[in-house]
Amino acid sequence: MLQELRIQRLGVIDDAVLDLHPGLNVLTGETGAGKTMVVTGLGLLLGARADAGLVRSGASTAVVEGLVDVPESHPASVRAAEAGAEVADGLVLVRSVSAEGRSRAHVGGRSAPVGVLAEVGEHLVAVHGQADQWRLRHGDQHRAMLDQFGGDAVAKALARYTAVYDEHEAARTELASLREAARDRAREVEILQHGLEQLEQLDPQPGEDADLRVEDERLSHAEGLRTAAALAHDHLAGTPDYSGQEAPGAAETVAAARQALAGEADHDPALKELDRRLADLGYLVADLAADLSSYLTDVDVDPARLAWVQQRRADLTALTRKYGETVADALDWGREAARRLDLLLGSDSRIEELEPRVAELDAQRTTAAQALTAARRKAASRLAKAVTAELAHLAMGQARVEVDVRPRGAGLGRSGADDVEILLAANPGTPARTVAKAASGGELSRVMLALEVVTGAAGGADVPTFVFDEVDAGVGGSAALDVGARLAALAEHAQVVVVTHLPQVAAYADRHLVVRKASDGHITSSGVHALDDDERLRELARMMSGAETDAALDHARELVAASSARRAAAVS
Repeated sequence: MLQELRIQRLGVIDDAVLDLHPGLNVLTGETGAGKTMVVTGLGLLLGARADAGLVRSGASTAVVEGLVDVPESHPASVRAAEAGAEVADGLVLVRSVSAEGRSRAHVGGRSAPVGVLAEVGEHLVAVHGQADQWRLRHGDQHRAMLDQFGGDAVAKALARYTAVYDEHEAARTELASLREAARDRAREVEILQHGLEQLEQLDPQPGEDADLRVEDERLSHAEGLRTAAALAHDHLAGTPDYSGQEAPGAAETVAAARQALAGEADHDPALKELDRRLADLGYLVADLAADLSSYLTDVDVDPARLAWVQQRRADLTALTRKYGETVADALDWGREAARRLDLLLGSDSRIEELEPRVAELDAQRTTAAQALTAARRKAASRLAKAVTAELAHLAMGQARVEVDVRPRGAGLGRSGADDVEILLAANPGTPARTVAKAASGGELSRVMLALEVVTGAAGGADVPTFVFDEVDAGVGGSAALDVGARLAALAEHAQVVVVTHLPQVAAYADRHLVVRKASDGHITSSGVHALDDDERLRELARMMSGAETDAALDHARELVAASSARRAAAVS
């Protein structure tokens, strides 16, 4: 509910705070006192277009602030939270308008576009005035109101239809996408198949490219490698010179050095250590000479093998140029390509699966739409009768409401196969026309009141607060008491704020607020005051006779008693 509304420097209102009740809140006041400014301020808070002319003369900025008590799960709280608002302790909405026409909005302590205020406000307050009957001026809202009124029967039919519709749309979209992509898919299949054939023919092995590079380097330099190894071997092991004499090698030289130390090394630990190191060196030289000899045995000059290695490397290079920098990358591509190819080759079978499924879902969708239409038509008949009966209590006893459920011109949509229009025949003998055109401003408000009372009683109220401005226009006498009673009935299910000039309506108030203006001879300003029981009787007396006479006060007491009795009787 809307707990509090504060208006500052808006029109004739300098600074006013409206402390609102969960039930029926009535706002009264003399003509020109500023009642309209309260509704205007609420409109600004809900995202209405700003007008610099609304700013109080001499002020730089007009500000409207509202405190709304809604749970965090409420759609308004969810939308506000999406905009970054704080919603844990209720929702604070602020709208300011400068004298230059600039407008700013804050939602839950965060600056936000004015459009966010409007989106949040749609879930919080429904304003019904002679110029603001948006729910009756939009055809989709007629259908929404009927669906709300229809209860479980319509809700279940709509849920069934929506589920089938969404599944049909998903399958149809997938099928269309597969068909449109058939040519591209065939081209991609050809490319993938060619690549996989190349991989299969070449059959590269993990790490093969690195191994072949090493082998290629060795085979390409086999002669040089043999010569270098042989020369190194000769230097270590020794080799005959040109005269046939054995040239000493490193091994023989080390042995001679040890021989020189023999016999003396035992006399000095330091020389003994040097002798040990010479022994180690001798062993190492002997091992190196043996390894070089073995290496000479393994290094072959094999032109055929070299040619094969180089051709294999060239083939692998051609492959990696297409599918990756290394053989490992090419193998990874092959695994992904095989997976993708399986998916693409399965697309044709997917099309074969989808075609009958789409046809089946289309039939189910048609059946579900027919069931939804039937449920709506039953609900439409009940809604028309209930609203017509309500209008009889709102000084529109000759009016007749019809709810027309007819096929959509555009075929099936997500909301079904129906267009819904609420029609009104304001007088006997006149044809029923769309309610937004058939009703005058005051009648439109009363039709909206009747709809809200009926849908609210059926559990269909989708906003927590309703605001009615001049709903009692053109009504008087006992009919005005009926209007008040209907507003009170709606207030049993939701918070209601009504601006009225009729005491018969004001008598039903759970909280009575009055707008009063004052002047210091230079500046006129208005404020809003909550009335206690005595003040309320005086205001009702003023509304009835223009003065607070004893007779008027007695009449006011009788009026309050009568409204209380009628309300009690309605509840029982």
